[in-house]
Amino acid sequence: MDFEFSEDQKMLQTLVRDFATKELEPIAAQIDEEASYPAENLKKAAELGLFGIGFPEQYSGAGGGAIERAILNEELARVCASAAIIINGSIGLTGVPLYKYGNEEQRQRFVVPIAKGEKLGTFAITESGAGSDVAAMETTATRHKNGYILNGTKIFISQGSMADITLVFATVDKSLRHRGITCFIVETGTPGFSVGRLEHKMGIRGSPTAELIFEDCFVPAENRLGDEGQGLRIALSTLDACRPNAAATGLGIAQGAFDKALAYAQERKQFGQPIANFQAIQWMLADMATQIDAARLLIYRAAHRQDNGLPCIKESSMAKLFAAEAAMFVTTKAVQIHGGYGYIKDYPVERYFRDARVIGLFDGTDEMQRLTIARQLLRGS
Repeated sequence: MDFEFSEDQKMLQTLVRDFATKELEPIAAQIDEEASYPAENLKKAAELGLFGIGFPEQYSGAGGGAIERAILNEELARVCASAAIIINGSIGLTGVPLYKYGNEEQRQRFVVPIAKGEKLGTFAITESGAGSDVAAMETTATRHKNGYILNGTKIFISQGSMADITLVFATVDKSLRHRGITCFIVETGTPGFSVGRLEHKMGIRGSPTAELIFEDCFVPAENRLGDEGQGLRIALSTLDACRPNAAATGLGIAQGAFDKALAYAQERKQFGQPIANFQAIQWMLADMATQIDAARLLIYRAAHRQDNGLPCIKESSMAKLFAAEAAMFVTTKAVQIHGGYGYIKDYPVERYFRDARVIGLFDGTDEMQRLTIARQLLRGS
C-alpha cells in the first residue's frame, strides 16, 4: 500500500496549511472567545477553491475525493477546528449528498453555489428524542398540493444559524418508522422556518450550534431529495462518507496540540534544563506521536477505500472511533506537559482540549461506532 500523497495532494496540503497558518492562526483564539466566525475568512477560503474540494469541475468544483477532504479537514483543524467543522459541514454533509442523490436541476441550484463557497449548507437530522435512534423522529412532512408541510424541531445543528441550505429529515408517515423518513432541501428565508436557541458550548465555539424550528413550513416537491422513504439511506450513507473527514478533524486537533506541546517542552526549563530532557515528558511525547500516526493511517486507509469504491463502513467507523479517542488522549497530555499554563487561555492547548471532546459525539457517538464495527465483524465484513 502506498502511503505517500500524490503531487497534487501535497500541493493541496501546502495550500491549506499556508491558509490556516496565515489567516486562521492569528484569529483562532478570538473566534473561540467571541463564539463567532468571520464571514470574510470564509470568503478567502472560497477564493482558494477550498469549498470545491470533492466536486467535479462541471459543478464549479476542484475535483478530488475523500482523501482530499481529509487533508483539508486535518490542516484546518490543526489550527482552528471551527473552520474545519463549518467548511466540511457545507461540503460533506450537504454538498456531497446533494451531488450524489440530487437531479441535475438540484445540482445546478444547490451544489454549484456550495462548491463556489457562495452558500453554506448544513444537515438537520437530530432531535431531542431522536439522536442515535433516528427512527424515533417526530418532525413530520405532510403532503400538500405540489409539496410538503414540515412541522417539528431539530437540535444540535452545526452552523444552523449560518447556513443558506439545510438538508432536513422528516417522516411522511410515523407508523412506517425509518421507512417513512424523507430528505428535504430547505432554504433560509422559507416561511415557517426559523432559528431557535444557540447553544453555549464547551468547544468548537466558532461554529454555531443551533435549534431549527419548522412551523407549517411549505417545501415544494422539487426540493425533495431522492424519493419518499429514502431519507434514512441518504443520511446513513452521508454519515458513512463523512466519517473519515470527521476523524481528520480530530486528527488535526491532536496534531495541533502535539506541535504546541513539543515546542513548549523544548523551551520550558525546570531544574536548569528543558523539560524535554526528562524521561516522563519524553514518554508522553512518544505516546502522543504514536496515537497520531495510528489515527492518520486508519483515516487515510478509510478514505482510500472510499475513493476506490471499496467497502469502508467498518474502516470509517474504526478511523472515527480511534481518532476521537486519540484527540482526547493527545490534548490531555498536551495540557499536562504545559502544567498550570495548560489550564489557562493564554496557551492554545486549553482550546484544543475543549475542541477535542466533541469528536466522540458528532457524526455518530463512540458507542455507535463500536456497534457498527461489531456488526460488520459479525457479518464477516
